[in-house]
Amino acid sequence: MTSPFTLTIDWLGFTLPTASARETMEVLGGDWTKTKGGFRGYRFVWITTSTGRGIGKLGTGVDRNPAEVHVDLSGGLVAQWPPEKVRAILQWVLEKHGHLTRLDCALDDRVTSVSLMTIKDAIAAGQCVTRAKCWQKTWSGLIHEGTATGETVYLGSRKSQTLLRIYDKRLQMQAQERLDWQDYGIRWELELKQDRAQLCGHALASIDDTHWLEFIVGVLRSHVDFRDTQRDEDEEYRYRAPLLDWWTTLTDGFRKSRLVMEKAPQTLAEVKGWLYQSVGPLLAVVLEQPGGLDWMQRIAKAGKKRWKTKHHRLLEQSGHNGEPAEARPIESNGS
Repeated sequence: MTSPFTLTIDWLGFTLPTASARETMEVLGGDWTKTKGGFRGYRFVWITTSTGRGIGKLGTGVDRNPAEVHVDLSGGLVAQWPPEKVRAILQWVLEKHGHLTRLDCALDDRVTSVSLMTIKDAIAAGQCVTRAKCWQKTWSGLIHEGTATGETVYLGSRKSQTLLRIYDKRLQMQAQERLDWQDYGIRWELELKQDRAQLCGHALASIDDTHWLEFIVGVLRSHVDFRDTQRDEDEEYRYRAPLLDWWTTLTDGFRKSRLVMEKAPQTLAEVKGWLYQSVGPLLAVVLEQPGGLDWMQRIAKAGKKRWKTKHHRLLEQSGHNGEPAEARPIESNGS
């Protein structure tokens, strides 16, 4: 990763008052499968997946408005879209008089220029200037190994329209056995909902993507600033106090960062998931033909000669068969 700071659009949710499921799926792209069961009160549901990580859900047929369509697309899907597709989808939603229900924007400090400890210390010292009323910190780890698997600071409430998550993305991806975990650091992730999501989506749909970074940093700073002040000082002074040096450096870095699309797949489990979802039907066609299996074996043998570092890393990945960590059997040392 050449840029130490990047921006990714990481989640998109919206509701269209009048639309067809077919048109919506065609606009979004991808392979959608109708599934049983409901979704947010919608009787008819379709899902789509991408490389084993992202998932999208589309629902229609709600009692209050049978023509309404609601869509939720998680980060694993949206983060892989180029900026022009994100803007085109936002413009289409607005043209259909739709309303954005959630929009996540992830600013990555990939070199961890500001540590979580620095951020937590600033909050504890009263240097966090925000209209949010509460903050929370969480930590997770493995009991027997004694290793950390995640750490997050939350500013704001899940019930509010703006929630900021600051977390160790590198640690999270390392725990997930992602090969590119070293490319990440601390992530500042804005979760915008309802009116805030609508306002942000309208802006991103209207301005050139070269101006997205400046706008998103403005949204971040409208939610939180870190200033050289104390908790017991006058509120008016707190909002006018000088910015902390590390905060100025970080936000300037974010302004000069670049938009990125997430790479995929990264783990052996995700490779298998991608093959199953995207290539499986074509492989089945080849295998149905005379000599299909022999041809596949020749292709695999030739492909092995073109292995690069990333392929060897996949092969060496923890010595397991590519099953997701949570699906693997637990080893026992019982007597």
